[in-house]
Amino acid sequence: MITRSNLAEQLREYQIRSKHDWASVSFFSSTANLTSRVDVISVIFELVILTSLVFSAVSLYFRHMRLAFILICITMLLCVCMKITKQVRVARKKKRRMLLPLSM
Repeated sequence: MITRSNLAEQLREYQIRSKHDWASVSFFSSTANLTSRVDVISVIFELVILTSLVFSAVSLYFRHMRLAFILICITMLLCVCMKITKQVRVARKKKRRMLLPLSM
């Protein structure tokens, strides 16, 4: 049976879970928290994207056009994948939020 105290306890637990004080180093993220393993993985992907852009610039400097083109294509593919996974994660979070009963 759902009681007022159960709802208040669920709300308290939800607020505790959603509050984090860790700083984010994510460039593409709109949030300022590293809340899960997925966020850490996205930071690692961002570092991979940054290094591939640097290596593509270096390969352009040494006139290796194919290598630069391949690196730029991989970078664009990673950016698109990150954007899609972020949208899926946000949609999942919104769906989870809707499951929490807030009316008392």
